[in-house]
This record gives sequence, C-alpha cells and structure tokens, in this order.
Amino acid sequence: MKNLILLFSVLCISVASKAQDVKTICNNINTLNTAILNGSIKRQDAAAQFKPLIEQLKKVADKSSSSGWTFPLKGYKSNAIGGTNGNGYSDKGYHYLDGNKHAAHPAHDIFINDRNQDCLDDRTHQPVDVLAVGDGIVIACINEWAPSSNLRGGKFIWVYHPAQNIFTYYAHNQVIFVKPGDEVKQGQKIAEVGRTGYNAYKKRSPTHLHFSAFHLVDDLLVPYNPYLQLKKAKTI
Repeated sequence: MKNLILLFSVLCISVASKAQDVKTICNNINTLNTAILNGSIKRQDAAAQFKPLIEQLKKVADKSSSSGWTFPLKGYKSNAIGGTNGNGYSDKGYHYLDGNKHAAHPAHDIFINDRNQDCLDDRTHQPVDVLAVGDGIVIACINEWAPSSNLRGGKFIWVYHPAQNIFTYYAHNQVIFVKPGDEVKQGQKIAEVGRTGYNAYKKRSPTHLHFSAFHLVDDLLVPYNPYLQLKKAKTI
C-alpha cells in the first residue's frame, strides 16, 4: 500500500511539474509575441527566441486529440465565411515576425448576424461563442484593448494543437475566457465575438471573427488556408 501511495504521489508531482512547464513556456511565448506585435524586438532576435520555445512546447505538450474540427462559432456554419468559396483569404506578403505591420489577410472572416453592431446575435440577442476548433494549448492572448490602440487583432487568442502540430488564431473578440498555458478541448468556449481591433472597431466593418491557421516551417509560423477544414467542421 505504501508503494502505491508513493507511486501515486510521484505521478501527481510529475503531472503538476509538466503543467507548470507548459504554463511557463506559454507565458514566455506570450511575452515574445507581444514584443513582436509592438515592434520592440528585432526580427532576427525574435526568431532566435521563438524557435527554442516552440521546441520546448512540442516536447511537453500532450499529443492526444479529438478528430476533425468544430466550427469556431457556435450556432453558425461555413456559409457565414466571407467572400465566395473562401476567396477572402490572402497570405501573400505575410510574415509572422512583422507583427502588427503587414498588409496581407491570411484569414477567413466569419460574420455574425449583428446589424446594429452591439456584438449580440440578432436572432438570439445573446453574444456568439467563439469555440476552439480542436484540442490544444493557449500560447498567447490579449484581453485588453482600447479604441485608441492601433492593434489590428484587438483581443486575440493563439492556440497550439500538438496532435496536428498547427496553430489557430482568433481575433476581434469582445471578451476572452482563457489565458496562456490553459489546455482547451475541442468545442470549448474560449471567447465571445466582438469588434475589437483597429479596423474591426470601425462602423464600416460588420461584426466578425477573424480566424487563421498556421503550420510550422523551420519552427516559425507560416499561414495556410484552412477553408476546406472549416467547410468540413462539425457545428454546435
């Protein structure tokens, strides 16, 4: 019995230590991501710091995962994606290390029914939940934004999905319910749709979620078009 208790104690300590490692790594990534957005770090230095952090995260992350994707907006499906057949996506000229300064749109804008721009669904009169498309770990987010800010993503979330070794990005949120280091499950509510962000805040912009997906090339984030995955995603 004593041996079983000792083994259980060792396992608990190991799990707690791993969770703390994940949290520390994600907080470091979050700090670096903020510096990249602010332009307060040189691209070469940012790359040199980003790569080992990602390698550390890959080593400690749980790679078990659910299959497929859940559509990132509760109560909506792929016909809410802007453009025609996903043609709103354009990653030409995008580089993650450029931070807040780029002209590309490596994303799909997913629009909600919100004619009066109060961030509530016109049918339900409730906020629209933003859902994690798959199991993952929150590596960066910002839950504060002011209209005077030029930050394009507003209140955003980055999630790493270890099983697929990809990242997803959710921007313009009204409120965020996660923090760096949190593990999230497929379909879990992580935010509510909003109008935060330099352009999204303006009246000319319909209320939407800005959704992107990235894979790793030489341990740096490179966007890819997730349109087909969104089309096949199950809805909630």
